[in-house]
Amino acid sequence: MIVMKFGGSSLESANAILRAGSLVQEQLHRKPVVVVSAMGKTTDLLLDAARYAARGNSYSAGRQIEALRRSHFHETREALGQRAEPFLRDSIAPLLRDLQVLLVELSEGRTFTPEIQDQVLSFGERLSSLIVAEAFRHMGLPAAQVDARKVIVTNGEFTRATPWYWDTYARLRRTVGLLARDRVVVMGGFMGATREGVTTTLGRGGSDLTAALVGAGISADEIQVWTDVDGMLSCDPRTLSGGFRIREISYQEAQEMARFGAQVLQPASIAPALRQRIPIVIRNSRRPEVEGTRVVSNVQTAPGIVKCVTSKAGMAVVHLRVANPGTLSSITDGLAELFAQEHISVDPIQAREQGISFAVENWRGLSAVLRKVDESVDITVEEDRAAIWLVGGGIGASALARASIALRNIDVRLTSQGSSSLSLGFAIREADLQPAMEALHREFFAAPDRDVFAVPELAPSRAGQFTPATDRIRLSNRGPAWRTL
Repeated sequence: MIVMKFGGSSLESANAILRAGSLVQEQLHRKPVVVVSAMGKTTDLLLDAARYAARGNSYSAGRQIEALRRSHFHETREALGQRAEPFLRDSIAPLLRDLQVLLVELSEGRTFTPEIQDQVLSFGERLSSLIVAEAFRHMGLPAAQVDARKVIVTNGEFTRATPWYWDTYARLRRTVGLLARDRVVVMGGFMGATREGVTTTLGRGGSDLTAALVGAGISADEIQVWTDVDGMLSCDPRTLSGGFRIREISYQEAQEMARFGAQVLQPASIAPALRQRIPIVIRNSRRPEVEGTRVVSNVQTAPGIVKCVTSKAGMAVVHLRVANPGTLSSITDGLAELFAQEHISVDPIQAREQGISFAVENWRGLSAVLRKVDESVDITVEEDRAAIWLVGGGIGASALARASIALRNIDVRLTSQGSSSLSLGFAIREADLQPAMEALHREFFAAPDRDVFAVPELAPSRAGQFTPATDRIRLSNRGPAWRTL
């Protein structure tokens, strides 16, 4: 058996859904289980509708839901033809009525809690799984829809629930594993439920985690993640065009890339596959002839090769200076716990004389967290920063030396070698993100190794030549670059 996960961009229209069905049909002999995200931008529409309703703006909430209804009805009619009307009446319309009732309750004063948010957002995957399963049946596939909330068991941390792995695996074996013997099981990603049956969601990108959980639960031979890019690339296409597809990468490298901004996979989705050594393959649903990127346990490449340059904008660099270096460890441990409570990652980190510096997401609560630090600590914050990472197994001093030369004209605020030798991190001014990415990619990928990267025949003549991606990161002015707390 295999798992085939289709993201929202791979299901955004009737044509996209039918294309996904054709891909499933080609692999019927492998007994595919299909995990689907919400169609297109449905999750954003649902979240906007809930927020409008919570503010008492029922008119705007209604407009969002009407837009969602029109798009789902239109694409369903395009995909199903004459079969669409009874299906819409009996399966889709009742779900939308339930959603409308929930939003009316919010507009009339019901508290907008994280639990209610999860209930609202779950409608995206509930709708798409029903529509995709019916479209598959219309194509002649023996599809069966399974409500993911019946098999993905989580704790009660709403909006970012953690799965109870063994309970989930047991339910998946008893239901999905048996059904998949003679059916194409279709289920929504992103959502689950507590042991008491209360709906939860797994956070943004949670459909990747669902696919990995299903793969582990049914002992799949492979997990396929179908998206709108050819695989994992040597640079983020949202920031820089001209990257090369990575042929094969280790679980650890993929996890590091995902943690540091590459959005092809959710970081948490790697662990279930890693434990059972199930290969993950990232492929493009619009270009299925491309082999994609394989994520496996053992990669047959020499250590020290930089595989990817990835980045995050909207960061701040925090400098802590202590009078007594002996207190630094306890102070940083306490601060790390505060950030963990906010689900904020801290990286890169650089030790300095009598202190430490680190980069962190510059979110609204940063000042409040830093004010909880001991008053004896001198804290300085640099805003309008970005972080860049080089990722690859076994990279070290040589890569650091080359990166330092490439960034010689960039104001680097801190540098950090990851403890696992999988990454090198740099914090820079956000305004320098584009030239820094170009400089690093030119340095490390001017002559890419063809055993590691899929290099087009014309690549040597354009090696090191890059242009900003169409959808480049928008730089914003957040006020003064420096502030002291």
